[in-house]
Amino acid sequence: MKLPYSNFKTICFYGGKNYNLGEEYSQKMRTAEQYKEKLLSMRKNVYIDGELVGRDDPRLIGGQNVIAETFNFAADSRYSSLMTASSHISGETINRFTHIHQSAEDLMKKQEMTRFLCQYVGGCIQRCMGADALNGLSVVTKDCDVAMNTGYHDRFLKYLEFYQKNDLVGNCAQTDAKGDRSKRPFEQADPDLYLRVVEKRQDGIVVRGAKAHNTIAPYADELIVVPTRFMTEKDADWAVAFSIPADAEGVYLICRTSSVRSRKELKAPLENYGSADSLTVFDNVFVPWERVFLCGETLFAGQLAIQFANYHRHSYTGCKPAVTDVIMGATALAAEYNGVEKAPHVRDKLADLVAVAELVYGTGIASAVKSSKAASGTCVPNFVYTNVARYHAGVNVYHEHEILADIAGGLPATLPPEGDFLNPVTKPFLEKYIMRNPAISAENQHRCFRLCSDMLCSAHAGVSQVAGIHGGGSPIMEKIAIMGMYDIKSKKAVAKRLAGIRD
Repeated sequence: MKLPYSNFKTICFYGGKNYNLGEEYSQKMRTAEQYKEKLLSMRKNVYIDGELVGRDDPRLIGGQNVIAETFNFAADSRYSSLMTASSHISGETINRFTHIHQSAEDLMKKQEMTRFLCQYVGGCIQRCMGADALNGLSVVTKDCDVAMNTGYHDRFLKYLEFYQKNDLVGNCAQTDAKGDRSKRPFEQADPDLYLRVVEKRQDGIVVRGAKAHNTIAPYADELIVVPTRFMTEKDADWAVAFSIPADAEGVYLICRTSSVRSRKELKAPLENYGSADSLTVFDNVFVPWERVFLCGETLFAGQLAIQFANYHRHSYTGCKPAVTDVIMGATALAAEYNGVEKAPHVRDKLADLVAVAELVYGTGIASAVKSSKAASGTCVPNFVYTNVARYHAGVNVYHEHEILADIAGGLPATLPPEGDFLNPVTKPFLEKYIMRNPAISAENQHRCFRLCSDMLCSAHAGVSQVAGIHGGGSPIMEKIAIMGMYDIKSKKAVAKRLAGIRD
């Protein structure tokens, strides 16, 4: 069946309010300043610690600064080949974070870009999830159209053109609250524990529910909603995908934020960056048909869930090696400052970090080289390799931090606050007794171990470590995906031939 209202409109209506999503920027990529200006114009629907706040709240600035770098580097001609691409729709130059991958080279460029940016900000670049959701939708909307004669793909392409022209930032809202994990969506005591369609109207649908762990949501332009799991025929109301502005009526963003400790005088780039995650509540939210990309097609709900995961895990093959790079650098620096950089056990531990970083990165390259073309023309990274890479990244998170803690010693946990290094009474004592390698100044030793403290002992460090395990899917999910896709039968055939077994 063909779906109604397939023409996407630049101005969308929610509860009588016009949401003009950026005609001002429609002919060029945005700047970081324009991105932040747009945030200031959005409706207040962000809650932090019980308070309704604007998007200029200081606790959100660190995350915005991370996203700003994706605009800054795209505007720098020295990085244009890395940060930009040619739209397969318009042929115009666009930010690579809005691009649909057309080749293995595109996938590798995205991976390289992600590692570069994550090194620069010292952690997750956050904007990848919007790109990963778009790529998943580009594959599944076409497949659904081919199988069921729907009109989702044309609708998606109109939305994508709008998204690219306005250089938007998207959050992918995938993970549902889920309730009782032993029950499917239709079996839950409260049906809203998975986001669902509660009404279908001539002009659109109404949805209710919540999505969890939504990094970037309070400073994104758009929320791109996709299913979280495979669905049965009885789960049709929950098989839905759509996009809405992040400040749409009925959307509540209940957030927690994190950043490293601020500095008084010993300023450092790391303190400029942070993150925020949202429990995103959809309280009877109206979505126009122009923004609906799946509605009741249960077979394709699971396919969309796994396609987003596949693209996002490929992004992790750039992100996680970058995080390991930062840990590796801090470990090597602490070893140098402690005077033990040539010790065999130190070099052995650094080799462990190198092995994890480059194994994950190399497997990401393999997933691009072994990619395939979907019916939509979109390049899909190899499922097995992306999941193998993400699995190794996830299971090594705490081991990597353990290496840094081992080499840095106990000082990151007990380092006196910066004010004591500035107080004229205590400063001389601290400068005297922090000294290790006499060739390194007391200030630089202080800076090194304060960085280690931020990476190991701060609230932000705790969030980063747990996110490093579960972001993009927990290790058990990667194992399930690997075993679901891997050809074990052919390996048994090899063993049978060598053993002389004939069936």
